[in-house]
Amino acid sequence: MNIEHLKLFIRVAATNNISMAGKELGLSAAVSSAHINKLEEGLGVRLIHRTTRRVSLTEEGIDFLPHAKEVIASIELAQASVGTGSVFPQGTLRITAPASFGRMHIVPALNDFLSLYPGLTLDLRLSDSIIDMVEGGFDIAIRNSSLNDSSLVARKLACDNRILCASPAYLEKHDEPKSPDDLVKMDCVGLMGLEEWWFEVSSGRQIIKPKSLLRIDNGEAVRDACVNGIGITICSVWCAYEQLRRGELVQVLEDYPLVNNTAIWAVYPSSRLLAPKVRAFIDFFVHLYGDRPYWEIH
Repeated sequence: MNIEHLKLFIRVAATNNISMAGKELGLSAAVSSAHINKLEEGLGVRLIHRTTRRVSLTEEGIDFLPHAKEVIASIELAQASVGTGSVFPQGTLRITAPASFGRMHIVPALNDFLSLYPGLTLDLRLSDSIIDMVEGGFDIAIRNSSLNDSSLVARKLACDNRILCASPAYLEKHDEPKSPDDLVKMDCVGLMGLEEWWFEVSSGRQIIKPKSLLRIDNGEAVRDACVNGIGITICSVWCAYEQLRRGELVQVLEDYPLVNNTAIWAVYPSSRLLAPKVRAFIDFFVHLYGDRPYWEIH
C-alpha cells in the first residue's frame, strides 16, 4: 500500500475535492485521480463517490479513513524513533490559529522553528472563527477560548490574562471608573461575542453589560480603537502589552479582576500517537512562551 496514496486519500476526505487535495500535495488533478484509483484497486473497494461537482466518501471510505490516519501517524512516529534522534519531523504541518494571536506571536517565531526542522513545511490559517480542525484536515489548532470538545487533546501554552483598559486621553475627559457599576455610564468598545463582562467582587461575581459605543469582531481593532480614545475595553495582555508599556493604554479597575477561564491552548485530535511534527511545534512554543510569557507587563 502506497503511503502517498494514503496521504492523498486523507486530504480528499477533508476537502471533498480530489484536485484540491492533490494540489496541496503538489500533484496534478490527473495524477491525483490515478492515485486514488490505484488505492481503491489495491483494496478491492470503492472509497469515494465521484460526481461532476464534488466527491464524498463511500461507507467503506468512512470506515477506512481512521485506519489510514493511524497508519500515517504510526509511520511518522517510527521515523522519529529510529537511530539516535537524527530523523527530524518531516512533511506538511497544517495549523489554524486566531488571527491576532497568530500574527503577533506565532508568525514572528516561525523562521526559528523552521530553521530547527528543515524537513517541515507549514500551512497556517489565521481566523477568529472556531474551525473544525478534523474536518478541515488540520494537525493542530491554537485556541484562546474555553475548551468544550472532549474529542480533542489540549496542551496549555500560556495564560490569557485579560484586563480592562483605556487611553489616557479618554480618562482625561471622563472620570475614571471606581467600580464595575460605573461602566454602565461610560463609553465602551466591545468585542463581538463578549457581550457580558464578569468581575470578581467581595460578594462573589458581578456581571456588567457595557454600553458599547463601538463593537468590532477583531481584538487588535478593538485595542486600536481604545488607543484612539473611543472608550474602555477588555484586552488580552498578549494583544495590548506594547501599548501598555508605551503608555498608550492604562489599566483601569485593577482592584476588580475579570473572571476568565481562557488560556492559550494547542489542541489536536485525540489519539494514542502524537505525530512528531505536532510534538515539535508544541514543545517549541511551550519553551518560547515559558512560565512567564514575554508579553506579561508586571
